[in-house]
Amino acid sequence: MVLNAPVMPRRAVVLVCAGTLLTAGCTAGSDPRETPAARAARAPAPTVSDALQDKYEDVVGDVLPSVVQISTADGQGSGVVYDDEGHIVTNAHVVGSAREFEVLLATGREPERAELVASYPEQDLAVVVLTDAPDRLHPATFGDSSRVEVGQIVLAMGNPLGLASSVTQGIVSAVGRSVSEGEGRATLGNMVQTSAAINPGNSGGALVNLSGQVVGIPTLAARDPSLGGGQAPGIGFAIPASTVTFLADQMIEHGRVVDSGRAALGVSVRTVLGDGFEPAGAAIVEVEASGPADRAGMRPGDVVVRVEDEEVTDVVSLAEALAGHRPEDRVEVAYERNGERRTAGVTLGEA
Repeated sequence: MVLNAPVMPRRAVVLVCAGTLLTAGCTAGSDPRETPAARAARAPAPTVSDALQDKYEDVVGDVLPSVVQISTADGQGSGVVYDDEGHIVTNAHVVGSAREFEVLLATGREPERAELVASYPEQDLAVVVLTDAPDRLHPATFGDSSRVEVGQIVLAMGNPLGLASSVTQGIVSAVGRSVSEGEGRATLGNMVQTSAAINPGNSGGALVNLSGQVVGIPTLAARDPSLGGGQAPGIGFAIPASTVTFLADQMIEHGRVVDSGRAALGVSVRTVLGDGFEPAGAAIVEVEASGPADRAGMRPGDVVVRVEDEEVTDVVSLAEALAGHRPEDRVEVAYERNGERRTAGVTLGEA
Protein backbone atom coordinates (compact mmCIF):
# COMPACT_ATOMS: atom_id res chain seq x y z
CA MET A 1 0.00 0.00 0.00
CA VAL A 2 1.35 3.44 -0.98
CA LEU A 3 0.40 6.23 1.46
CA ASN A 4 0.14 9.91 0.57
CA ALA A 5 0.55 9.20 -3.13
CA PRO A 6 -0.34 12.18 -5.37
CA VAL A 7 -3.66 11.89 -7.06
CA MET A 8 -3.69 12.26 -10.83
CA PRO A 9 -6.86 13.78 -12.34
CA ARG A 10 -8.95 11.29 -14.28
CA ARG A 11 -8.60 13.25 -17.54
CA ALA A 12 -4.84 13.19 -17.25
CA VAL A 13 -4.94 9.43 -16.80
CA VAL A 14 -6.99 9.06 -19.94
CA LEU A 15 -4.61 11.24 -21.94
CA VAL A 16 -1.52 9.31 -20.80
CA CYS A 17 -3.15 6.01 -21.62
CA ALA A 18 -4.33 7.25 -24.96
CA GLY A 19 -0.88 8.54 -25.83
CA THR A 20 0.58 5.18 -24.93
CA LEU A 21 -2.08 3.42 -26.95
CA LEU A 22 -1.10 5.36 -30.07
CA THR A 23 2.49 4.11 -29.85
CA ALA A 24 2.65 0.78 -28.10
CA GLY A 25 -0.77 -0.18 -26.85
CA CYS A 26 -2.25 0.18 -23.38
CA THR A 27 -3.29 -2.61 -21.06
CA ALA A 28 -6.39 -0.75 -20.00
CA GLY A 29 -7.38 -0.24 -23.64
CA SER A 30 -6.47 -3.71 -24.95
CA ASP A 31 -9.06 -5.73 -26.70
CA PRO A 32 -10.15 -8.41 -24.20
CA ARG A 33 -10.78 -10.76 -27.11
CA GLU A 34 -7.12 -10.60 -28.18
CA THR A 35 -5.27 -13.90 -27.67
CA PRO A 36 -1.97 -14.14 -25.73
CA ALA A 37 -0.25 -15.19 -28.96
CA ALA A 38 -1.48 -12.06 -30.71
CA ARG A 39 -0.28 -9.87 -27.84
CA ALA A 40 3.11 -11.60 -27.92
CA ALA A 41 3.35 -10.96 -31.66
CA ARG A 42 2.85 -7.24 -31.03
CA ALA A 43 5.48 -7.13 -28.27
CA PRO A 44 8.82 -5.45 -29.05
CA ALA A 45 11.44 -7.85 -30.42
CA PRO A 46 14.23 -8.83 -27.99
CA THR A 47 17.25 -6.56 -28.26
CA VAL A 48 20.92 -7.51 -28.34
CA SER A 49 21.19 -6.51 -24.68
CA ASP A 50 18.28 -8.83 -23.82
CA ALA A 51 20.04 -11.72 -25.55
CA LEU A 52 23.30 -10.98 -23.73
CA GLN A 53 21.49 -10.79 -20.40
CA ASP A 54 19.90 -14.17 -21.06
CA LYS A 55 23.29 -15.62 -22.00
CA TYR A 56 24.85 -14.37 -18.76
CA GLU A 57 22.07 -15.91 -16.71
CA ASP A 58 22.28 -19.23 -18.59
CA VAL A 59 26.05 -19.48 -18.08
CA VAL A 60 25.84 -18.62 -14.39
CA GLY A 61 23.04 -21.13 -13.88
CA ASP A 62 25.00 -23.85 -15.67
CA VAL A 63 28.49 -23.35 -14.22
CA LEU A 64 28.02 -21.96 -10.71
CA PRO A 65 26.89 -25.38 -9.33
CA SER A 66 30.37 -26.66 -10.30
CA VAL A 67 32.17 -24.08 -8.13
CA VAL A 68 32.84 -25.00 -4.50
CA GLN A 69 34.26 -23.39 -1.39
CA ILE A 70 37.32 -25.06 0.16
CA SER A 71 38.18 -24.43 3.82
CA THR A 72 41.37 -25.23 5.71
CA ALA A 73 42.59 -24.26 9.15
CA ASP A 74 44.38 -21.32 7.53
CA GLY A 75 41.63 -19.88 5.34
CA GLN A 76 39.23 -20.33 2.46
CA GLY A 77 39.41 -20.50 -1.30
CA SER A 78 37.52 -21.88 -4.24
CA GLY A 79 37.62 -25.01 -6.38
CA VAL A 80 35.96 -26.52 -9.44
CA VAL A 81 34.34 -29.96 -9.63
CA TYR A 82 36.44 -31.87 -12.16
CA ASP A 83 34.63 -35.20 -12.55
CA ASP A 84 31.85 -37.45 -11.26
CA GLU A 85 34.23 -39.20 -8.87
CA GLY A 86 34.50 -36.12 -6.69
CA HIS A 87 37.86 -34.74 -7.82
CA ILE A 88 38.14 -30.97 -7.43
CA VAL A 89 40.85 -28.75 -8.93
CA THR A 90 42.10 -25.69 -7.09
CA ASN A 91 45.27 -23.70 -6.45
CA ALA A 92 48.19 -25.15 -4.50
CA HIS A 93 48.26 -22.01 -2.37
CA VAL A 94 44.62 -22.66 -1.40
CA VAL A 95 45.39 -26.11 0.03
CA GLY A 96 48.73 -25.00 1.50
CA SER A 97 50.19 -27.71 3.72
CA ALA A 98 46.80 -29.20 4.64
CA ARG A 99 45.82 -32.74 3.72
CA GLU A 100 42.18 -32.67 4.83
CA PHE A 101 39.53 -30.13 3.91
CA GLU A 102 35.93 -29.08 4.22
CA VAL A 103 34.24 -28.52 0.88
CA LEU A 104 30.94 -26.69 0.60
CA LEU A 105 29.16 -27.57 -2.64
CA ALA A 106 27.05 -24.90 -4.30
CA THR A 107 24.02 -27.13 -3.81
CA GLY A 108 24.96 -28.30 -0.31
CA ARG A 109 23.89 -27.21 3.15
CA GLU A 110 26.69 -28.86 5.14
CA PRO A 111 30.39 -29.15 4.23
CA GLU A 112 31.67 -32.39 2.70
CA ARG A 113 34.96 -33.95 3.79
CA ALA A 114 37.81 -34.09 1.30
CA GLU A 115 41.45 -35.13 1.23
CA LEU A 116 44.48 -34.15 -0.82
CA VAL A 117 45.29 -36.08 -3.98
CA ALA A 118 48.34 -34.06 -5.01
CA SER A 119 49.72 -30.53 -4.97
CA TYR A 120 52.05 -29.02 -7.55
CA PRO A 121 53.25 -25.64 -6.24
CA GLU A 122 55.47 -25.10 -9.29
CA GLN A 123 52.31 -24.37 -11.30
CA ASP A 124 50.15 -23.46 -8.28
CA LEU A 125 47.69 -26.30 -8.92
CA ALA A 126 46.27 -29.00 -6.66
CA VAL A 127 43.61 -31.70 -6.72
CA VAL A 128 41.49 -32.80 -3.75
CA VAL A 129 38.85 -35.53 -3.70
CA LEU A 130 35.61 -35.81 -1.72
CA THR A 131 35.79 -38.77 0.66
CA ASP A 132 32.11 -39.56 0.12
CA ALA A 133 31.12 -37.97 -3.17
CA PRO A 134 27.37 -37.31 -3.60
CA ASP A 135 25.59 -39.12 -6.42
CA ARG A 136 24.67 -35.94 -8.28
CA LEU A 137 27.77 -33.84 -8.75
CA HIS A 138 27.97 -31.18 -11.42
CA PRO A 139 31.41 -31.38 -13.13
CA ALA A 140 32.45 -28.33 -15.11
CA THR A 141 33.25 -28.42 -18.81
CA PHE A 142 36.82 -27.32 -19.51
CA GLY A 143 37.31 -25.54 -22.81
CA ASP A 144 40.21 -25.19 -25.24
CA SER A 145 42.18 -22.29 -23.79
CA SER A 146 44.25 -22.04 -27.00
CA ARG A 147 41.14 -20.51 -28.58
CA VAL A 148 40.84 -17.78 -25.96
CA GLU A 149 41.24 -14.36 -27.57
CA VAL A 150 41.67 -10.84 -26.30
CA GLY A 151 38.31 -9.10 -25.99
CA GLN A 152 36.25 -12.20 -25.20
CA ILE A 153 33.75 -11.73 -22.38
CA VAL A 154 34.47 -13.89 -19.34
CA LEU A 155 32.94 -14.42 -15.90
CA ALA A 156 34.95 -15.17 -12.75
CA MET A 157 33.11 -17.42 -10.31
CA GLY A 158 34.23 -18.17 -6.78
CA ASN A 159 33.97 -17.20 -3.13
CA PRO A 160 35.77 -13.87 -2.76
CA LEU A 161 36.16 -12.61 0.81
CA GLY A 162 33.98 -15.52 1.97
CA LEU A 163 31.02 -14.40 -0.15
CA ALA A 164 29.92 -17.76 -1.51
CA SER A 165 28.93 -18.23 -5.16
CA SER A 166 29.89 -14.75 -6.33
CA VAL A 167 30.26 -13.78 -10.00
CA THR A 168 32.22 -10.92 -11.57
CA GLN A 169 32.39 -9.97 -15.25
CA GLY A 170 35.12 -8.69 -17.54
CA ILE A 171 37.04 -9.48 -20.70
CA VAL A 172 40.21 -11.31 -21.61
CA SER A 173 42.79 -8.52 -21.53
CA ALA A 174 45.82 -10.51 -22.75
CA VAL A 175 47.05 -14.07 -23.21
CA GLY A 176 50.44 -15.74 -22.90
CA ARG A 177 51.52 -13.73 -19.86
CA SER A 178 54.35 -14.98 -17.62
CA VAL A 179 53.73 -13.94 -14.02
CA SER A 180 55.71 -14.46 -10.84
CA GLU A 181 53.88 -14.92 -7.56
CA GLY A 182 56.84 -13.36 -5.76
CA GLU A 183 60.39 -14.07 -4.69
CA GLY A 184 60.80 -17.75 -3.88
CA ARG A 185 57.32 -18.65 -5.17
CA ALA A 186 56.04 -20.06 -8.45
CA THR A 187 56.52 -18.36 -11.80
CA LEU A 188 53.58 -19.20 -14.01
CA GLY A 189 53.67 -19.16 -17.80
CA ASN A 190 51.06 -18.75 -20.52
CA MET A 191 48.60 -17.09 -18.15
CA VAL A 192 45.28 -15.53 -19.18
CA GLN A 193 44.96 -11.91 -18.08
CA THR A 194 41.45 -10.67 -17.32
CA SER A 195 39.68 -7.53 -16.16
CA ALA A 196 37.15 -9.62 -14.18
CA ALA A 197 37.69 -8.84 -10.51
CA ILE A 198 39.75 -11.46 -8.67
CA ASN A 199 39.83 -11.02 -4.90
CA PRO A 200 41.08 -13.15 -1.99
CA GLY A 201 38.92 -16.27 -1.95
CA ASN A 202 38.46 -16.28 -5.75
CA SER A 203 41.63 -18.34 -6.10
CA GLY A 204 40.92 -21.80 -7.46
CA GLY A 205 37.53 -20.86 -8.89
CA ALA A 206 36.44 -20.70 -12.52
CA LEU A 207 37.05 -18.24 -15.34
CA VAL A 208 34.25 -19.01 -17.78
CA ASN A 209 33.42 -17.99 -21.35
CA LEU A 210 29.90 -17.35 -22.62
CA SER A 211 29.71 -20.92 -23.93
CA GLY A 212 29.76 -22.11 -20.32
CA GLN A 213 33.30 -23.53 -20.58
CA VAL A 214 35.99 -23.06 -17.96
CA VAL A 215 38.92 -21.42 -19.76
CA GLY A 216 41.07 -20.79 -16.70
CA ILE A 217 41.50 -21.03 -12.93
CA PRO A 218 41.73 -17.54 -11.33
CA THR A 219 44.94 -17.49 -9.32
CA LEU A 220 46.23 -14.02 -8.49
CA ALA A 221 45.70 -10.32 -8.92
CA ALA A 222 48.42 -7.87 -9.91
CA ARG A 223 49.99 -5.76 -7.18
CA ASP A 224 50.96 -2.14 -7.73
CA PRO A 225 54.19 -1.11 -5.96
CA SER A 226 53.09 2.55 -6.21
CA LEU A 227 50.08 1.64 -4.04
CA GLY A 228 52.27 0.08 -1.39
CA GLY A 229 51.82 -3.36 -2.90
CA GLY A 230 48.05 -3.00 -2.97
CA GLN A 231 45.94 -4.79 -5.54
CA ALA A 232 45.87 -3.18 -8.99
CA PRO A 233 42.21 -2.98 -10.06
CA GLY A 234 41.18 -4.81 -13.19
CA ILE A 235 44.33 -6.91 -13.63
CA GLY A 236 43.97 -10.55 -12.67
CA PHE A 237 45.50 -13.77 -13.96
CA ALA A 238 44.18 -17.28 -14.50
CA ILE A 239 45.96 -20.56 -15.24
CA PRO A 240 44.74 -21.67 -18.69
CA ALA A 241 42.41 -24.65 -18.88
CA SER A 242 44.81 -26.65 -21.06
CA THR A 243 47.46 -26.49 -18.33
CA VAL A 244 44.89 -27.38 -15.67
CA THR A 245 43.66 -30.52 -17.42
CA PHE A 246 47.19 -31.57 -18.48
CA LEU A 247 48.43 -31.52 -14.88
CA ALA A 248 45.22 -32.55 -13.09
CA ASP A 249 44.93 -35.74 -15.16
CA GLN A 250 48.46 -36.69 -14.11
CA MET A 251 47.81 -35.99 -10.44
CA ILE A 252 44.64 -38.08 -10.49
CA GLU A 253 46.28 -41.00 -12.32
CA HIS A 254 49.72 -41.02 -10.68
CA GLY A 255 49.24 -39.07 -7.45
CA ARG A 256 51.83 -36.57 -8.70
CA VAL A 257 52.97 -34.68 -11.78
CA VAL A 258 55.22 -36.87 -13.93
CA ASP A 259 55.50 -34.51 -16.92
CA SER A 260 55.66 -30.84 -15.95
CA GLY A 261 55.90 -29.34 -19.43
CA ARG A 262 58.00 -26.57 -17.84
CA ALA A 263 61.20 -25.46 -19.56
CA ALA A 264 64.51 -25.32 -17.68
CA LEU A 265 68.03 -24.06 -18.35
CA GLY A 266 69.61 -26.61 -16.02
CA VAL A 267 71.22 -24.11 -13.67
CA SER A 268 70.82 -22.63 -10.20
CA VAL A 269 71.18 -18.86 -10.09
CA ARG A 270 71.27 -15.80 -7.84
CA THR A 271 70.57 -12.14 -8.54
CA VAL A 272 73.60 -9.89 -9.01
CA LEU A 273 73.69 -6.09 -8.71
CA GLY A 274 75.26 -3.52 -11.02
CA ASP A 275 77.42 -0.52 -10.17
CA GLY A 276 74.36 1.47 -9.10
CA PHE A 277 73.15 -1.41 -6.88
CA GLU A 278 70.33 -2.18 -9.34
CA PRO A 279 69.57 -5.79 -10.41
CA ALA A 280 71.86 -6.57 -13.35
CA GLY A 281 71.35 -10.24 -14.16
CA ALA A 282 71.08 -13.82 -12.93
CA ALA A 283 74.49 -15.26 -12.02
CA ILE A 284 74.93 -19.00 -12.48
CA VAL A 285 75.90 -20.71 -9.23
CA GLU A 286 75.74 -24.33 -10.38
CA VAL A 287 75.40 -26.01 -13.77
CA GLU A 288 73.65 -29.37 -14.08
CA ALA A 289 76.06 -31.89 -15.58
CA SER A 290 75.12 -32.64 -19.20
CA GLY A 291 72.16 -30.28 -18.83
CA PRO A 292 71.06 -27.65 -21.38
CA ALA A 293 73.42 -24.88 -20.19
CA ASP A 294 76.32 -27.29 -19.77
CA ARG A 295 75.92 -28.58 -23.32
CA ALA A 296 75.87 -24.97 -24.56
CA GLY A 297 79.22 -24.21 -22.86
CA MET A 298 77.92 -22.09 -20.00
CA ARG A 299 79.56 -22.37 -16.58
CA PRO A 300 79.36 -21.08 -12.99
CA GLY A 301 80.10 -17.36 -12.77
CA ASP A 302 78.40 -16.52 -16.07
CA VAL A 303 75.67 -13.88 -15.71
CA VAL A 304 72.53 -14.44 -17.81
CA VAL A 305 71.21 -11.10 -19.12
CA ARG A 306 68.76 -12.08 -21.87
CA VAL A 307 66.68 -15.03 -23.13
CA GLU A 308 65.54 -14.46 -26.69
CA ASP A 309 64.07 -10.91 -26.64
CA GLU A 310 63.40 -10.81 -22.90
CA GLU A 311 65.83 -8.95 -20.67
CA VAL A 312 66.96 -10.80 -17.55
CA THR A 313 67.78 -8.62 -14.55
CA ASP A 314 67.25 -11.06 -11.68
CA VAL A 315 66.16 -14.56 -10.69
CA VAL A 316 62.46 -13.78 -11.14
CA SER A 317 62.81 -12.29 -14.64
CA LEU A 318 64.82 -15.35 -15.73
CA ALA A 319 62.04 -17.62 -14.44
CA GLU A 320 59.45 -15.50 -16.28
CA ALA A 321 61.47 -15.66 -19.52
CA LEU A 322 61.70 -19.46 -19.31
CA ALA A 323 58.01 -19.80 -18.37
CA GLY A 324 57.06 -18.68 -21.87
CA HIS A 325 58.83 -21.68 -23.44
CA ARG A 326 58.49 -25.47 -23.52
CA PRO A 327 61.08 -28.23 -23.10
CA GLU A 328 62.99 -28.87 -26.35
CA ASP A 329 62.56 -25.25 -27.49
CA ARG A 330 65.82 -23.83 -28.79
CA VAL A 331 66.49 -20.31 -27.53
CA GLU A 332 69.29 -17.78 -27.72
CA VAL A 333 70.74 -16.92 -24.31
CA ALA A 334 72.95 -13.86 -23.81
CA TYR A 335 75.35 -13.90 -20.88
CA GLU A 336 78.41 -12.08 -19.60
CA ARG A 337 81.70 -13.72 -18.71
CA ASN A 338 84.48 -11.61 -17.26
CA GLY A 339 82.81 -8.46 -18.62
CA GLU A 340 82.48 -9.87 -22.13
CA ARG A 341 79.02 -10.33 -23.72
CA ARG A 342 78.45 -13.78 -25.28
CA THR A 343 75.52 -15.68 -26.75
CA ALA A 344 74.69 -19.36 -26.91
CA GLY A 345 71.99 -21.44 -28.54
CA VAL A 346 70.39 -23.60 -25.84
CA THR A 347 67.94 -26.46 -26.24
CA LEU A 348 65.86 -26.22 -23.08
CA GLY A 349 65.28 -29.16 -20.79
CA GLU A 350 62.43 -29.95 -18.39
CA ALA A 351 62.11 -28.60 -14.89
